[in-house]
Amino acid sequence: MRTVLLAAGLLLGAAASAGAQQAHLLVVAGLGGDPTYREQFHAWATTLVGAATTRYDLPPERITYLGEDPEVDPERIADRSTRENIAAAVDALVERSASGDHVVIVLFGHGSMSGAPRVNLPGRDLSADDYADLLDRLDGRRITFVNTASSSGPFVETLSGPDRLVMTATRSGGEWNASLFGGHFVDAFAGGESEADVNKDSRVSMLEAFTYARIRVARDYEADGLLLTEHALLDDDGDGTGALEPDPLEGDGRLARTLFLASGEETASAMAFPDDPELRPLYDERAAIEEQVEALRGLRDGLDAEQYEQELQTLLVQLALKSREIRELEAARGAPQEER
Repeated sequence: MRTVLLAAGLLLGAAASAGAQQAHLLVVAGLGGDPTYREQFHAWATTLVGAATTRYDLPPERITYLGEDPEVDPERIADRSTRENIAAAVDALVERSASGDHVVIVLFGHGSMSGAPRVNLPGRDLSADDYADLLDRLDGRRITFVNTASSSGPFVETLSGPDRLVMTATRSGGEWNASLFGGHFVDAFAGGESEADVNKDSRVSMLEAFTYARIRVARDYEADGLLLTEHALLDDDGDGTGALEPDPLEGDGRLARTLFLASGEETASAMAFPDDPELRPLYDERAAIEEQVEALRGLRDGLDAEQYEQELQTLLVQLALKSREIRELEAARGAPQEER
């Protein structure tokens, strides 16, 4: 047991160091094709940008939004979403980010399989291979790449790699109907936070956002009496195969549950009472336990199964008790628990 705790402690130090790094967000809205989709993609993009800014305290200089028509919202849209401007935005990310930083790239639009998997852009499109080349420029960063377009499934195999989380709205290029995934993915960080935040730590991980969006898409199809023709995938173990229901203990999902729209540590806006002298230490203690859980999970393959399960159960109980302690104290301070 001492060996397990020592190794977990070493990994905790590395995880804590990574968590202190910065997050960066690039949002790209492609061609809408008609006014309805143009407005929808813009609404999703601006909602995500707004959540990153106000909810997760991401500084404006670390957020870039490229849209189909900058004149629609010149204050928020930095430039047109052409292949050249996307490449330039990635180069800018290379310049302003550092090794270990978390780079989040989210695409909204219509996808196609004409020649190669792609998302429709003003002018010439970028294919999945083109995006793979762009991501290679961000070597050393942790990358979350979310393609919410139709026919996006093939992006998983092409973009998969170490320290990369790839999400797609569909599991194949043949699922070509306009996707619903993007709206629900955004909602996980905005209006749907209370439901998306499954572990009630007052922040939404990329895994929680994916799961929330996948479930909500299925609900929408069921409510309309339609056969589900949109199956989202998540890959973050670098094997090029996405999971419909990722399990962090088995493979896909392990990285996603540690990545957030903001930096790894909780931001002040994610806490009900960030300056409270009693609550602040509890927030820090909970974050430390979460890091220990992640460190232990990273050691799973090299540990005795029974020993691993015992240590994991101990940490999960500690985490649950700490979260309950925080919720009870927040409630005593007047925090609206049903909204958190």
